Amino acid sequence: MTGEVQGDEGRGGHEVRGGGDETAIPVVTMVRPRWGDPARTTELPAAAAALAGGAESDRGVDPAAVAPPESRIGDELRAEIASVVGAEHVSAADDVRVQHTRGYSTPDLLRLRAGDAADAPDVVVYPGDHDEVVSILELCARHDLAVVPFTGGTSVVGGLAPDRSGASGVVSVDLRRLDRLLEIDDISRIADLHAGLRGPAAEALLREQGWTLGHFPQSYEGAGIGGYAATRSAGQSSAGYGRFDEMVEGLVLATPRGTVELGTAPRSAAGPDLRQLVLGSEGVFGIITSVRVRIRPAPSARVFDAWRFPSFADGATALRRLAQDGPLPTVLRLSDEVETALNLADPSVTGEIGDDASGCLVIAGYEGEDGEVARRRDAASAVLVDAGGAALGAAPGESWRTGRFAAPYLRDPLLDAGVLVETLETVTFWSRLHELRASVTAAITDTLTASGTPPLVMCHISHVYESGASLYFTVVAPFGDDPAADWASAKSAANTAIRAAGASITHHHAVGRDHRDAYHDEIGPLALDALRAVKATLDPAGICNPGILI
Repeated sequence: MTGEVQGDEGRGGHEVRGGGDETAIPVVTMVRPRWGDPARTTELPAAAAALAGGAESDRGVDPAAVAPPESRIGDELRAEIASVVGAEHVSAADDVRVQHTRGYSTPDLLRLRAGDAADAPDVVVYPGDHDEVVSILELCARHDLAVVPFTGGTSVVGGLAPDRSGASGVVSVDLRRLDRLLEIDDISRIADLHAGLRGPAAEALLREQGWTLGHFPQSYEGAGIGGYAATRSAGQSSAGYGRFDEMVEGLVLATPRGTVELGTAPRSAAGPDLRQLVLGSEGVFGIITSVRVRIRPAPSARVFDAWRFPSFADGATALRRLAQDGPLPTVLRLSDEVETALNLADPSVTGEIGDDASGCLVIAGYEGEDGEVARRRDAASAVLVDAGGAALGAAPGESWRTGRFAAPYLRDPLLDAGVLVETLETVTFWSRLHELRASVTAAITDTLTASGTPPLVMCHISHVYESGASLYFTVVAPFGDDPAADWASAKSAANTAIRAAGASITHHHAVGRDHRDAYHDEIGPLALDALRAVKATLDPAGICNPGILI
């Protein structure tokens, strides 16, 4: 058993070099409203530039020039907060508050690009341990201060914009100082991680001792462990490693009434599994300060293959066969015809497979021990061939693997060029998959076309299960007079279509504010009352992320 391992996210960032994969990605300090490393410049690929139509670039207002409303938390109350964490760990500076404003949905970014920081917290607090988090929550409850948990701040569903009604102010609790790998149990293959650890830092600390978490969402560069748990995050290797909520063996929750510790053993028949009540709770019951997670040996072999199928339906059938009967790759993804055409427009890929970008692209990735990877790859490839797939080789698969974290960087230059780009996702049973895809695509297309901004709608499957799969939509459209309002209408239409098809309103983006009404419809009034009763028990003053989820 290994003792505490120190991270350094709270002291300048944990950077990892080398490896050509996730271990080479550093923790970066992003500057809203733009994504990722501020020093990194991204040029639009030819296909994306064509969507922009040569429009003149407009980066929006300089975030350093954005002034939030005056803080409603005065010096006396700020001093009381400082008595808990230290004066150096409390800030009401404008630039700090702006950088804790909202999340990374396109509407969030459009508002900040226009200079709107109306949702900025009044104070940002940086607790150093679990007890300080509990004390801050108790203090905020006494003073009717709404509390927003903050790790990476990458929410795309309005999860960082609480309802301020009835609150005397808003406090952002930034967990970056809770940045340690606390313990590794090599025998049980579990690790205790602070919630403030960012994804790349956590992976680096585990890799130093030969382990991996295996959780790599596209927000990996910016997201953190606490956010993974609070939103039931699903990484791109979910077929092999599982969703994050499936990795969690235990957790510690700070609430205004004290501490809840859950996870005595891997499995238990001692009542309902309350871990699952906290996972996905989005900060409305309290703040997750640490998690105990399952870890795996770091892979010694990794290979990604690409396959072409004649249609989305053919590719989906192949994925279903692998999900239900195996063998299951570590990564399994199917792009529709539109997304495939854009993916294969990359010369580094088309140079390997020719000029034909038709059909639908499947990516199958394998990680693990050398012999095991080879056996699983051969067996899965046989299934893919039998299902009608044409092998494109490892080169386009590797191209996808090495570029998958670059995609979020494309949104900023597209927005600069007057092109709206946004995503949404859902999940359903295999038998309903194609109906759901058609209805959501039609809802988005019809709504934006009626607004005078006809969109390009792409879809892919990136998470599969024996009984169903997720659908992830990417929408690109020219700016209209009010792109935020246009997207709100399209999003509402998509939500309606999702619920009409009997699907879940979200697979891994969480509920936040954007999905709240549809989520209430999904679970029904009695279940909603049960959640409200839990909140009333743990957070009787209602200060924890009010208006989010419930």
